[in-house]
Amino acid sequence: MEKNTETQVTIPIGGMSCAACSAKLEKELNKIDGVTATVNIATEKANIIYDTQKVRLTNIREAIINTGFKPLEIKKTNGSDEAWEQKKKEIKTLKIKTTIAIAFAIPLFYITMIPMLNFVDMPFAETLHYWMKNYPLYFAILQIMLTIPIIVAGYKFFTVGFKALIKRSPNMDSLIAIGTSAAITYSIYKTYEITTGKYHAVDELYFETAGIIFALILLGKTMEAISKGKTSEAIKKLIGLAPKTAIIIVDGAEKEIPIDEVEKNDIFIVKPGTKIPVDGTIIKGHTAIDESMLTGESMPVDKKIGDNVYAATINATGSIQVRAEKVGAETTLAQIIKLVEDAQASKAPIAALGDKVSAIFVPIVCAIATIAGIIWLIAPADFSPISNVTLALTTFITTLVIACPCALGLATPTAIMVGTGKGAEHGILIKGGEALEMTHKIKTIVFDKTGTITEGKPAVTDIIINTQNSNISSDEILKITASAEKTSEHPIAKAIVNEAEKKELTLWEVEDFNAITGRGIEATINKQKIITGNKKLMDENNISIETLQAQNENLAKEGKTTMFVAIDGKLVAIIAVADTIKQSSKQAIQKLQKMGIEVAMLTGDNKNTANAIAKQVGIDKVIAEVLPQDKANEIKKLMETGKKVAMVGDGINDAPALVQADTGIAIGSGTDVAMESADIVLMKSDLMDVTTAIKLSKKTIQTVKQNLFWAFAYNTLGIPIAAGVLYAFTRNPELLMNPIFAALAMSFSSVSVVTNALRLKRFKP
Repeated sequence: MEKNTETQVTIPIGGMSCAACSAKLEKELNKIDGVTATVNIATEKANIIYDTQKVRLTNIREAIINTGFKPLEIKKTNGSDEAWEQKKKEIKTLKIKTTIAIAFAIPLFYITMIPMLNFVDMPFAETLHYWMKNYPLYFAILQIMLTIPIIVAGYKFFTVGFKALIKRSPNMDSLIAIGTSAAITYSIYKTYEITTGKYHAVDELYFETAGIIFALILLGKTMEAISKGKTSEAIKKLIGLAPKTAIIIVDGAEKEIPIDEVEKNDIFIVKPGTKIPVDGTIIKGHTAIDESMLTGESMPVDKKIGDNVYAATINATGSIQVRAEKVGAETTLAQIIKLVEDAQASKAPIAALGDKVSAIFVPIVCAIATIAGIIWLIAPADFSPISNVTLALTTFITTLVIACPCALGLATPTAIMVGTGKGAEHGILIKGGEALEMTHKIKTIVFDKTGTITEGKPAVTDIIINTQNSNISSDEILKITASAEKTSEHPIAKAIVNEAEKKELTLWEVEDFNAITGRGIEATINKQKIITGNKKLMDENNISIETLQAQNENLAKEGKTTMFVAIDGKLVAIIAVADTIKQSSKQAIQKLQKMGIEVAMLTGDNKNTANAIAKQVGIDKVIAEVLPQDKANEIKKLMETGKKVAMVGDGINDAPALVQADTGIAIGSGTDVAMESADIVLMKSDLMDVTTAIKLSKKTIQTVKQNLFWAFAYNTLGIPIAAGVLYAFTRNPELLMNPIFAALAMSFSSVSVVTNALRLKRFKP
């Protein structure tokens, strides 16, 4: 058997500015033998699976650097918030740069534009006009002085943009760097002409164009960074849930230590009102714990010795001592954080369209801008009232600036991030973009029975009194039977005892207890001989069941297990036990059917029981008596009809079917194997969340399509206008786009896509 040498790592990437960057890096990484990578521009991370026998992590980092980007420190998945702290620093730096750029861009724009607006009465207009005409060199130098701080604030556009251009992988920064460099270089040349006496050259300075473009794009990047930060709020909220310290017992004394220092088998104390530091088992005390962060249920859950408790849940009442069992990255909270992070870093198939376009988009735009500039430069002199050089430069710069593919690159990942985060808020853990996209296509949902539609544990459903032999009450029958059964380990016995405890009945002491394998029990209570069990036990003791035979058969048809109760040789009652249906099952199934989704039940249980349960919840299609190994084949048969199929289950025997289905949905209260096999985990174990997951998927994909449409429409309309197509047909200078407006439109397009994705935060089940 070959040893698996593959490992997975997520590397934060610095220096990416647009979808062209992520597409280029992804392409380069996937060229490496033994590497499979996806690069997400929204999360700014590379998710990499690599074969350790073929390539080392060092080689992967070198490839990232050689492509022109910076591999940052790998973030641990133990609840650390280092990455978010780093992101906050970046946003703070961006805000400072934007403030500097805007502070100098406003006066730069004012002094250059006001002299041209003679018809508007503005402060200092006459003075500025006078200086422009009489001291053009000083006027040009003033513009240069105001432009320099803006260039310093946005110097990375040049360093990153030209570096990417040299490496033949131009990106958004390349477009801005080329466009603004052209404007600045041309303006410096015109300043030189002023020094030679050509004073009219002052009318052809473009310093304000470069300055305003930098300021607007920095503003757009800041707004985009803040908005992208909001898309990952689900992660920040989850990380914020974790306590920072724990109180452990060392040599009988309490000692407070950092959470990272808690080790397995440590005994720690949790006082009322505090959070549980790590996962563990209660060894002393009892309490009620608020587990709403895990399950979404608002009511505290009673906990006693032997019960499991989970990190970040809140101890509501009593003080308890807990033995640590899962620490660090093993805790349930850390696993949830990792799952949501992995989902947000993944890509949905629908993202492929945007990635393909972005990868070839920038070189095409550079070509269009160059061709447009050349055409206008060599156009007949009488074709336009504007000089050819001015026209060529304007169209060249405007086309480069407006065509940024950021909106295309952000269209899908931002929506996926918000969608998966919103799911996590409601206890629905979606393991990736592919699962999120597939779920809205589901046309058939197959439910496992036990533990999924039903509670997964037997409970008393009926107590039928034999009025011919007894006038005893149902509570009295329950008390007698539970007293007799309390020492039995049988699941049916436990169900009866649990029902008595629920009703707070005080049980009697038992004498002469005798368990009869495969039949039932005998016991003496208050000098009365009690016999509880099946028909065989009644027959062996010559106890007639004829008076309750009809009721017994009806209960059996309903899929219930019956037990006869006899006192001193006379049949007094039947107690029926069944795996009860979850409160939300019927409602969830009805909702799915109203949504046009076919619902089926798949179970290894017998047909009678399966049909009885199906009838109660409104399922028509039942596949019963299926062996665990055959469940996946049944799912495969349904998939062969051409419909997208989801499987909902909770047990180890459901794992193959969960993997086989187009979407596997696991119940949070189920086994670890089932949850690992599934694409979606319902933490609340509430089937209503199946409908919520489908609706969230539909809403997310709808948002993605909206984003892609507007991103494509924006570039399709914007580039021809920027290149001067409308101007060519009309000769109207007003239809020639100003580079400043191009920068504003480009920034707005990216922010609008992210803002549209953030509308998903208003989603409610």
